Amino acid sequence: MKRYLPFILVAFIIAACNSPKPNEAPVIGFVDAFEDATIAQARVGFTDALKENGFSEDKNTIQIQYRNAQGNIPTLTQIVNYFVSENVTLLATCTTLSSVTAVQNTKTIPIFEMVSPTPERMKVVGADGKAPANLFGAVEDLEYIDTSFSIIPKLLKPKGPKLVIGMIYNQAEPQSADAMQRIKGLADKLNVTLIALPLNSSADAQLVTQALLGKHIDAFFANPDNTVFASFETIVKNCNQANVPIFTSEAGLVQRGAVAAFGADIYQWGYQTGLQAAQYLKTHKTDGLKPEMVKIRKRVYNPAAVKRYNIAIPSNFEAVK
Repeated sequence: MKRYLPFILVAFIIAACNSPKPNEAPVIGFVDAFEDATIAQARVGFTDALKENGFSEDKNTIQIQYRNAQGNIPTLTQIVNYFVSENVTLLATCTTLSSVTAVQNTKTIPIFEMVSPTPERMKVVGADGKAPANLFGAVEDLEYIDTSFSIIPKLLKPKGPKLVIGMIYNQAEPQSADAMQRIKGLADKLNVTLIALPLNSSADAQLVTQALLGKHIDAFFANPDNTVFASFETIVKNCNQANVPIFTSEAGLVQRGAVAAFGADIYQWGYQTGLQAAQYLKTHKTDGLKPEMVKIRKRVYNPAAVKRYNIAIPSNFEAVK
């Protein structure tokens, strides 16, 4: 027995080193698909919700490992796989690409998504019609786009016989293509001419935006699209030079130069997801958690843009700060 004692001790030490320490703070792997000032507000809301529920890096009650794929899909996959291999406590995913990649690479680690559409729109539901069992967080559908787009004919008069609205969309993003189809149907009902051009990369934003402006549009509609988010400053610059106002379904884009929007507050979107994550961290259970619709939407306008285009905004819209 004495002869085997050193081996037993070594095995015990190795096992002890590999076992999670009882007082070790839970680890969150936060995955951002790309760099964007508007989208970044979701991460702030998420961490604020955790902090208000007792989970803070300052107090060492949680660890948040943040990674940004900078719009590179292979890098995004590597980030998610790394977090999965590290067996993080939970994954926080921001924007659709991050959420889909996480769902594709783990069935066990809880995923808390934000700035992402419903599981149906992400095409991640199973044969039973149910969302993945490990998917939670706050999501959005397309219904709010109807209200956002319908604002335009109420605020603008057409230069010609019909109002002409232009938009760009990413063919590679399911939610972007879905939004374009929904807007196209809505435009027909509103007796509006819609001109939509595909954009596959933010690098092509200026070229495509200028091509769209060359078709003499009355307004530009910025739909929920990662490429639009990433290239929005380019879009604003070109539209302003052509004296074409921008409307959108994303409240965060109003702060960056769009005229008005009815849509989710990105900070609150992240905050709502953070509340779910905090509940899981407190209970270590997912009972009662599921992907839930965004609760806070706002009607907002940009005072500078409204003044620039001399647009009368309804009283139920609030100015962005």
